[in-house]
Amino acid sequence: MNEFMKLTICFLVLLAYPIQSQQPDKKELAKGVNFIETKLYSEEEDAHILKLFEGLRVADVSDGLDMVGLPGVGLVDPAIHPDWTNSDLSHQFRGIAITVRYVPTQKPDRPLPDQKFQEWEGNFYNAYSHEAFTNIIKKGSAIVIDDVEEKDIGSIGSYNILNWHKLGAVGVVTDASSRDTDEIKIEKVPLYLRKKGRGIRPGRNEIESVNRPVVIGGVLVCPGDIVVADGDGVIVVPREKAELVAKFARQILDKDKEGRKQLYKETGLPEDKTVK
Repeated sequence: MNEFMKLTICFLVLLAYPIQSQQPDKKELAKGVNFIETKLYSEEEDAHILKLFEGLRVADVSDGLDMVGLPGVGLVDPAIHPDWTNSDLSHQFRGIAITVRYVPTQKPDRPLPDQKFQEWEGNFYNAYSHEAFTNIIKKGSAIVIDDVEEKDIGSIGSYNILNWHKLGAVGVVTDASSRDTDEIKIEKVPLYLRKKGRGIRPGRNEIESVNRPVVIGGVLVCPGDIVVADGDGVIVVPREKAELVAKFARQILDKDKEGRKQLYKETGLPEDKTVK
């Protein structure tokens, strides 16, 4: 029997006995199952990736995704925009995604008749709408919050976003809203949001998960993905494609800088950080 015939028989056997996928049983499914695995990366791996994306723009990264066969993948709805911009480009960031999901609550939206408001509010924050994700924030983190966009909730404010920044977060993206946006601009913490909000979280939302896949502006964001944000908006790069995307994006940026630097000379425009 020649090699071709052996391979043909093996193929026919595989067709006759298809591989059964290892799916959870009914009891496991009833309890709830996550089908997308959360991958963990070391600080060294994160630092290496962030170095590759240093200085890259959303446009460069978008072109890089095109070049690896993922055109349009990762481009977040432009309705999610920078809360503020600055000529020193301090609104830009590149970070490693930490994901958070808040959902509409089914809990009572007000205190019991004999309960003080502050007591109810504090308990709600601590028990239902807390910020457990702060325990995993580290240098270079990008906090990505899937929240309740239909309600007027200021899940992000000038105090907590500054605390996240102090812990190492380089920027925040939400598909919903933030309050205290004037103060956040003064604090210069990069924030990308859909709209401005005013209400507090108690009685409006509760935390559902941390570091599980979320959807922001039509884009899947998994923990560990690369998030790049600037005046053009937000883009997310799947971690497994990140190195190759960064390589192509860097080539694009370098070529762009070279061309614009020459135009700066020809037009008498003084050089700035974007062409150096």
